Amino acid sequence: MQAQVAAPAVGYSGRMRRSWSLSAKLGVVGGTLLLLALASIGLTLWVTWQLEGGAAAVNEAGRMRMQTWRLAQNLAGADHERIAHLMAQFDQSLELLRTGDPARPLFVPNDQPSQQAFADVRRGWAALRADWSGSAVPAAAGASQQAEAFVARVDAFVSAIERQLSRLTAILNAVQFMMVVLTIVSAVALLYSAYLFIFNPLSRLQAGLARVESGDLAARVEPGADDEFGALSAGFNRMAQTLQGLYQNLEAKVREKTESLEAQHARLAALYESAAFVARAATLDELAKGIAQQARRAAHADAAAVRWSDEHNQRYLMLASDCLPQALVDDEQCLPTGQCLCGQSRSQASTRVIPIRAEDDAARRGHCARAGFETVISVPVRLQERLVGELNLFYRAPVHLAEDDRALLETIASHLAGAIEGLRAAALQRETAVADERGFIARELHDSIAQSLAFLKIQLGLLRSDLKSGEPARVERTLGELDAGVHESLGDVRELLVHFRTRTNAEDIAPALRTTLQKFEHQTGLSAHLEIEGQGLPLPADVQVQVLHVVQEALSNVRKHAHASAVWVEVQQAPQWRVEVRDDGCGFVTDGAQPDETHVGLRIMRERAQRIGATVAVESVPGSGTCVVLSLPERLGQAA
Repeated sequence: MQAQVAAPAVGYSGRMRRSWSLSAKLGVVGGTLLLLALASIGLTLWVTWQLEGGAAAVNEAGRMRMQTWRLAQNLAGADHERIAHLMAQFDQSLELLRTGDPARPLFVPNDQPSQQAFADVRRGWAALRADWSGSAVPAAAGASQQAEAFVARVDAFVSAIERQLSRLTAILNAVQFMMVVLTIVSAVALLYSAYLFIFNPLSRLQAGLARVESGDLAARVEPGADDEFGALSAGFNRMAQTLQGLYQNLEAKVREKTESLEAQHARLAALYESAAFVARAATLDELAKGIAQQARRAAHADAAAVRWSDEHNQRYLMLASDCLPQALVDDEQCLPTGQCLCGQSRSQASTRVIPIRAEDDAARRGHCARAGFETVISVPVRLQERLVGELNLFYRAPVHLAEDDRALLETIASHLAGAIEGLRAAALQRETAVADERGFIARELHDSIAQSLAFLKIQLGLLRSDLKSGEPARVERTLGELDAGVHESLGDVRELLVHFRTRTNAEDIAPALRTTLQKFEHQTGLSAHLEIEGQGLPLPADVQVQVLHVVQEALSNVRKHAHASAVWVEVQQAPQWRVEVRDDGCGFVTDGAQPDETHVGLRIMRERAQRIGATVAVESVPGSGTCVVLSLPERLGQAA
């Protein structure tokens, strides 16, 4: 048999075990087998005693059958003294069965069927005794029928006892068979004990010596127990440990250096992967999701999130997450600075390991604690001295952040900040190109159409003066129409000049909308209202220009055609951008109308919306005003 040799271990001799000698172990095995033999013999005696008591109860029940028929025969003779004597004998038999006689032995088996059958016999005898001992004794035929019915109950009682005795007989046979098996098992157990306590320890020692002879100094022998062979095995282990100590320090140093090189290689691979990814990321959404996944894998975190901070560091918006529960994403979509464990203030921003403790404020730890997280690592995302966001790593167990891992996470955050600034610069560059183009078109319009219309206006004024001597009514009517057309053309040109020169350099579109509505109020005298709901990421600069032009076109339609008294502009920033321009004017029929100037303006708005992937919807009811809704796709071109 192959010897059992244990893996390297320390301190075999120091184990606290109960000391058992070989003689004690063999004595325990022999004593256990003796106890099993005595238990088997005792069980056999008990079953035999139960069989004898049940057999005596069957004999007594047969005697009761005979007494019943004797009573039935004596009823016809009306010998009351004889009948009373027989009834007393029957009562004694019932009492003997009820109380039992351990000396004989005699007793009713204690199983439920036998006890129920005996109770049924006692009830039947009580009823039969009442009938036969009364003044009106039944006739011989009736007494015979009653006796036959009662004897049937006694037979049922005897059958129940016999069934129990049959089960006990089977148990006795099984116990006798077990005693035979026990004899065989005892012999096998003694042989196995000799192998377990003597031959097997010797085999383990021989195998250990063979391994040491072959040069395997890590070989150890399992002591097994603190007996004589256990002490010998412990001595062998101490000898092998002393030999192995000559080489152990050198192997440990090599192993430690190898692990350090592997960890450094993994960090360099993570940095290279993040740098390559940020270079090819096209949108902020793609960038944030990729960085969240890479940071989670590099830090071996359970979940990760990337948050963006506004210019004044008043709130943090979640850009992307990886393996974060959806409920936590919904609850922490927008976090005011300092309200939660995530979202550091600019003055105190640093890489921190934040344990989620029970004594912390429930409002600060509630979402993370309900999600099962126990530690959060917060890494600020900085661009030079500007705080642009935060990288959060979530763990479901306490963690310690080593200096190398801290440097890795801060470098990944630095890559993220540079990529965000690159996307922002690209968006500003596109916006600048659009603004330059609009400025060129505005200059062209100003130098051509605007001057032409102004000149025509002067000429019409002179024509009105010169033609007063002709047909005054007709000339005045024609000149009035021409004058109104010229005025409206000049207003349109001036409006286009304002639109083409619009540029939103601010981070938020709100100031540009307020300026546009102020100009609208000043030009038309209508009341204009602006309402902004929610907190969302600012739109890229080129997208803001298109949104503002759509709003200006809608306001131009209100000025020209609505005959309204007020206009409302409502902006919804979350969960997606939605801009609504609504007036209380005359409205129009949206279906079946011929193309006119209003439809041309609507076509222009839809073309502008199509450039940024948005949609424009128009709802109008004659006499109830018009509503123009611009809906941007969710997470459209997000940029810092």
